[in-house]
Amino acid sequence: MALDWRAVTVPRWMMMGEWRAHPVRIGTAIVAIAIGVALGFAVHLVNASALDRFARGLATVNGGADLRVEAAGGRGFGEQFYPRAASVAGVGAASPVVKLRAQLDARAIDLLGIDVLRAARVTPIIVPQPGPGHDATALLDPASLFLSRAALAGRHVGDAVSLVIDGRTQRFRLAGLVAGAGDRPLGIIDIAAAQDRFDRVGRIDRIDLKLARSADADHVRAALAAILPADAVLAGAEDDGSRTDALSRAYRVNLDMLALVALLTGAFLVYSAQALSIARRRPHFALLRVLGASRRLILAQLLAEGLILGVIGAAVGILLGFGLAAGVLRLVGGDLGSGYFGGDGTPPLLFAPGAALAFAGLGLIAALVGSLLPAYQAARIAPTVSLKTIGDAVDPRRRPPLAPAFVLAAIGIGFALLPAVRGVSLFGYGAVGLLLAAGIAAMPWLARILLAPLARGRSTSPVIQLAIGRLWGAPSQAAVALSGIVASVGLMIAMAVMVASFRGSVDDWLNQILSADLYLSAEGSTPLDKATRDRLTRATGVRRVDFASQRGITLSPGRPPVLLSVRDGDMPPAIGREISAPAGTIAVRVSEPAARLYHLTPSATLQLPLGSKPVRVFVTAIYRDYARQSGAITIDGRAYDRLTGDTARGEAAINLAPGADVAGTISALRRALPPSILDVVRIVPTRALKAQALAIFDRSFAITYGLELVAVLVGLAGVAATTSAQTIARTREFGMLRHLGVTRRQIVAMLGVEGALLGLVGGIAGIALGCGLAQILIHVVNPQSFNWTMETRWPVGLLAGVGAALVVSSALTAMLAGRRAVSTDAVRAVREDW
Repeated sequence: MALDWRAVTVPRWMMMGEWRAHPVRIGTAIVAIAIGVALGFAVHLVNASALDRFARGLATVNGGADLRVEAAGGRGFGEQFYPRAASVAGVGAASPVVKLRAQLDARAIDLLGIDVLRAARVTPIIVPQPGPGHDATALLDPASLFLSRAALAGRHVGDAVSLVIDGRTQRFRLAGLVAGAGDRPLGIIDIAAAQDRFDRVGRIDRIDLKLARSADADHVRAALAAILPADAVLAGAEDDGSRTDALSRAYRVNLDMLALVALLTGAFLVYSAQALSIARRRPHFALLRVLGASRRLILAQLLAEGLILGVIGAAVGILLGFGLAAGVLRLVGGDLGSGYFGGDGTPPLLFAPGAALAFAGLGLIAALVGSLLPAYQAARIAPTVSLKTIGDAVDPRRRPPLAPAFVLAAIGIGFALLPAVRGVSLFGYGAVGLLLAAGIAAMPWLARILLAPLARGRSTSPVIQLAIGRLWGAPSQAAVALSGIVASVGLMIAMAVMVASFRGSVDDWLNQILSADLYLSAEGSTPLDKATRDRLTRATGVRRVDFASQRGITLSPGRPPVLLSVRDGDMPPAIGREISAPAGTIAVRVSEPAARLYHLTPSATLQLPLGSKPVRVFVTAIYRDYARQSGAITIDGRAYDRLTGDTARGEAAINLAPGADVAGTISALRRALPPSILDVVRIVPTRALKAQALAIFDRSFAITYGLELVAVLVGLAGVAATTSAQTIARTREFGMLRHLGVTRRQIVAMLGVEGALLGLVGGIAGIALGCGLAQILIHVVNPQSFNWTMETRWPVGLLAGVGAALVVSSALTAMLAGRRAVSTDAVRAVREDW
């Protein structure tokens, strides 16, 4: 009688029976998929929520105009350009703006000076509303200040408020609210008051433009670009999006990729679980084949098992990821410790259905990929052979193929040589994945190479001889266990070496740039006038003071501003070649990120918006800078003063006289400062400043450490589950050994040796592979993503500790599982074989 294979009863019975028999192994695979999906989805949600909050805040400050003319430098541009911009064909209305960064009771807020009548036509979202007791005339009163609800902090309409900008303190009366500002700390005053009170007469920072209803935006852009002053740039909403995205794109993508490491490890755990399950059920599938089941049916059943694992894991992962994202937002904020979106508070969590489906789909793909190879192998089982034996599927006398590993490695190396895609090292990550796959594909061959000396030798201990014989005679089962070890250890070591190298390079860089004894900085670029600088230079205990200042300048509307560093002292140390500037040219040095972003090399020239006319400068050297991913340019202070007339400085590097007391010198320096700026000036010893910088680095990588730890724990759990499952599946083998006179203690010891050897081989391969993958991360992914380079540092202690821990944990896991397996009565254990 033929079996009706159209029914699903038998496959369902086999599936449920297998899962009831080995729930831990199946549960581990589901948890691995769930954790991978959860981490990726949580990182995406947190970043998406932070970006949305940041973008909405930026849109509020910018007012939502159709187009903007913005100052390229930090001192604005001449207001005489305003009527020219307003008269361009296609411009319906224009509104001038003065944009300042103010301190409101030691809290930084954006302060806009606007012409209310013009802003009402162009950017009504930022037009304030008079409060109780104030009428519309308050909008034009130079003493009136309007705050957003986020900036109020317990104040009420009618309260007196002090604002500090560039060291100037001005008093205002709180006259109402900026209702449309949402949760952005924002203040609005009259544009004339802003210019008069804060030394901006004749200068504006922005012109907001509203296009006429029938205007062609491209034509208006072209017309404005033709008359644009040298110290201004043209920007729009799409440029804001590009800036916001570029601000943290590399960081976000790197976290997403790191989160998917756990998902990749989960795919290997599914592969391991399915391979072991199929190996144990080979006689069952052979019997089904004899009874009339087709290969396609066997393949479909096993893929369905993997699909169910993926569906369950993905569903759990999406729910877990949403909860994890909510917790992360409360604990470390929307910037995940990176500092990119600092100061905006905790953004609301936004659920992204599209991202949920995408990450759930990745979980399903991981489960299906992990099931595909074992399912294909099971479908090719020869029924007559499998009914007689459940031995290893691979003949131990055959030489394992190495060609697939070579092909994968060659493609991976080729990927590593390709450029980034929109500032993201997609091919670099592809190279990591391909080289990881190559390393795992080479494991059967490498295991034979490493075990061959032991197999050829003869040990006096039967326990060791049995362990070696088992590993040598069952290469495919050993390869299954090793794949999980190599995947988890390789990825962990790669990230550990990369982070250690990055931190070591940052440490060296800090030692180079922090060469003075004390550093003084004024918040909000508050300037130190010449009289103050002279008093600081003459303070007790001071040998030398080098003053500096920083300004943001815009070189490209679609990129974040570049930092212009003005130095009166030594220039930052160069990396690579350094050349002299030709006579009559202005020399500058550019940071690595700036050199990569704007394709600059020593001897290149570029134009800087340092006044009413663009200034052409000559690049003499590239220097290392890990603090500013968007780039920095350093110029000599005397040249800057001559070009701009701006002699203000807001920072100082202070060298102490021999024998001077640090605390006493700091007190003397503070006495030399004007009382009005004491609250915004910090004086920090070099050691404390370096410790603070490294603490910021560690906070930025806190989420990286957490994701790496989770991926490693998932991998080690998979290794433990694989080892345990293999041991339990060999119960009849142990029963036969018991009949031959081998004691339980000897079997447990044999399993411990097997586990230790697997851990040793997997550890050697995983550490070697991880060190190779680290070179891709260090020399390809980081330069392409963050635009800076670093030197490789080998954490020898960590590498040795991981190897030792892996050997010990593998041995202990095998021994613990072996105690359960050998507890079965010897006669019952081999009953099926007689």
